[in-house]
Amino acid sequence: MNRPVDDREGFAAFLLRIRARGVDDKRLISAIESVPRRGFVSGQWQPVVWSDRMIPIECGETLEGIDLQAQIIHALELEEHHRVLEIGTGSGYSAAVMSRLAGRVVTVDHYKTLTAQARHRFEALGIGNIIARQADAANGLAGEGPFDRIVSWAAFAALPRQFVDQLSSGGIMITPIGGPEEEQALARLQKVGSRFDRADIGVVRFQPVLSGVAAVI
Repeated sequence: MNRPVDDREGFAAFLLRIRARGVDDKRLISAIESVPRRGFVSGQWQPVVWSDRMIPIECGETLEGIDLQAQIIHALELEEHHRVLEIGTGSGYSAAVMSRLAGRVVTVDHYKTLTAQARHRFEALGIGNIIARQADAANGLAGEGPFDRIVSWAAFAALPRQFVDQLSSGGIMITPIGGPEEEQALARLQKVGSRFDRADIGVVRFQPVLSGVAAVI
């Protein structure tokens, strides 16, 4: 893929950072490289598109830094047959990357503006294995499961036990857990029987998960 020089330099710097963190997943790196990240970011933020900083998007939301996105998607251990539920579509970038690694991605967002914009981006890129919808996913999508993987880009105040039944046996959920005014644990939850086996893999500060859907924006 032909890229501008500054884009190639930013991508190369990103690779150095995540490899230093022990992430050297060729499938993941190829997927990230195949999705034009600049197309998911407004013009004023183009200079920092490959940085590890959060980038503002519409509806008061943010696009997570590329390093954190890569770390979380890597922790999902996606395989080609997996069905994924994403809570928090945002710009749609992470769903687009995951669509290169999994069989199907169902992505939901509180805001219809973000859902519509992401859907347009997926169509423009010719991505056919993503279902994007505005929905309340605070309790998941019970009628849609089971999913092999679930990822939430919003924090739950406590262990989200309501998702156990929506995961397939051995399935993995990655989510922040903690209050909005404190550091949150980035938890990797694996379904074992009827419970979660929890391992914390990082510390983050995400917005809390929202119940309901936005009526206007």
